Amino acid sequence: MSDRSPKVSRRTILAGSAAAGFVPLGVSREAKAWVATWAAPPTSIPPGEPRVLHDQTVRHVAHTSIGGDQLRVRLSNEFGAAPLRIGEVRVGLRSGDDASTDVARGSSRRVLFSGRRDVTLPAGAPAVSDPVDLVVPDGADLVVSLYLPDPSPVTTLFAFAYQDNVIAAGNVTGAAHVTPSETIGQVLFLSGLSVRTRGSAIVTLGDSITNGAITRTNANHRWPDLFAARLRASGRRHGVANVGISGNRLLHDPDPPPGPAEAYAAYFGQSALRRFDRDVLAQPAAEHLIVLLGVNDLGHPGTSAPPSETVSAAEIIGGHRQLIARAHTAGIQALGATILPFRGDSLGFWSPENERKRAAVNRWIRSSGEYDGVIDFDAATRDPADPLRLRPDLNSGDGLHPNDAGMAAMAAVAHL
Repeated sequence: MSDRSPKVSRRTILAGSAAAGFVPLGVSREAKAWVATWAAPPTSIPPGEPRVLHDQTVRHVAHTSIGGDQLRVRLSNEFGAAPLRIGEVRVGLRSGDDASTDVARGSSRRVLFSGRRDVTLPAGAPAVSDPVDLVVPDGADLVVSLYLPDPSPVTTLFAFAYQDNVIAAGNVTGAAHVTPSETIGQVLFLSGLSVRTRGSAIVTLGDSITNGAITRTNANHRWPDLFAARLRASGRRHGVANVGISGNRLLHDPDPPPGPAEAYAAYFGQSALRRFDRDVLAQPAAEHLIVLLGVNDLGHPGTSAPPSETVSAAEIIGGHRQLIARAHTAGIQALGATILPFRGDSLGFWSPENERKRAAVNRWIRSSGEYDGVIDFDAATRDPADPLRLRPDLNSGDGLHPNDAGMAAMAAVAHL
């Protein structure tokens, strides 16, 4: 599929969504505004005692999509049952190779919250920083360091970062280099970055395929990252906020049956319908939404979720319609992406019945005209010799997730 305008006409889009409050889009913002450039959608944790950080610094690397002349940091205690105190936050430009968490000389900045260097997040709440005077280039890597002075249970996190972040002893937020006590593949208490710039944001709402599984760690080969790079190369001013969560479903929260899934299912996040306001509508300057969801709604029941949560194609389509309506009410243009093929997967997702449902959902996405545009990821990744399977050279090996080349093939057909 080429990078082109959606088949549905502008007139049809506006007529069909006027009642929902949809407004014409597509023209870049002329005035500077806060625009989402990076996101890490928060989830809760599996049952059991959470890990506790005390007098430690968590240092994250965040790959921005768009740059600006100032920065804002969003923290999250949205799954915490008690207030969370963060003693200091600093941000700077990363230096060194892809695995480095070093801060470039002269770029470290203290992040303040209402003029204070420490901030206490109430249980269930986020916190947005004051503007930080740091010029952020397009596609830059930022280092965001959080100091936890008090015993702090880690109850809010983003579990699958595909990025090496580190934990170090003491308050080393201002250090150019830290000696880690641990390397983690998670994001703790940090959920978003925005920059002051001209432009608008695209939010990519999805599951593990949008999250970036199973791409090379520290490489930023998730399809939204590669799409953002394409936009930058073309001169288009769009931030990309990736709110894909591995294991996420459109219709159900994690509800594992007794067994191994209890140890990880909470990381799958609340259903897309439930988290939509927090993870999509709250993104600064969000004007476009790309939705790639449904494969876990098909595959989880009977594997990592109870069989009683089996859903029909009509129920999945109904969930998509809700996302469209809620996006249009907020003035956001919504594009639907087709579900990738997965016959022969090693996770036990595929069955003839699930294939019939996938085909029905994809047919609706392509032909109904209810989304404002269609991105045909199915066509971009399927095997011409067996269209129900991923193309062999794009297959990560599990039959469900594209590899790095598959992510590039997806990014090549993504469009607004």
